[in-house]
Amino acid sequence: MKKVESKDSLTPSQHIDKHIKELTDWRGKLLARLRKLILEAAPELTEEWKWDTPVWSHKGNVVAGGVFKDHVKLNFFKGASLKDPKGLFNAGLDAKATRAIDFAEGDDIDEAALKELVREAVAYNTSGSKKK
Repeated sequence: MKKVESKDSLTPSQHIDKHIKELTDWRGKLLARLRKLILEAAPELTEEWKWDTPVWSHKGNVVAGGVFKDHVKLNFFKGASLKDPKGLFNAGLDAKATRAIDFAEGDDIDEAALKELVREAVAYNTSGSKKK
């Protein structure tokens, strides 16, 4: 994979570290926890820093982590094509391609279901599937 030069010398992982460190409230802790779960689920993912946002990719964008005032969002780029048997997706349900999970402060995380969803998203990218 070709490395994209940025305006500074930080790697994408260092950008994500810095972003998390700058979030001194519950959102930083939650984003750090979600990052750990994502990477545990699919160690083959590459961390990227796009649109001032953490993005994890493998043969294309898989999931991005967005931080907002009252929630942290995991946006699955091809979420509309994924099975979600545990009903984790709770945002962007009308979008044609993406689906998201919004986490508010204190929300429980079904770690096993989230990891399975990440693995399914990676498998979808790897298979080259296209939704018809």
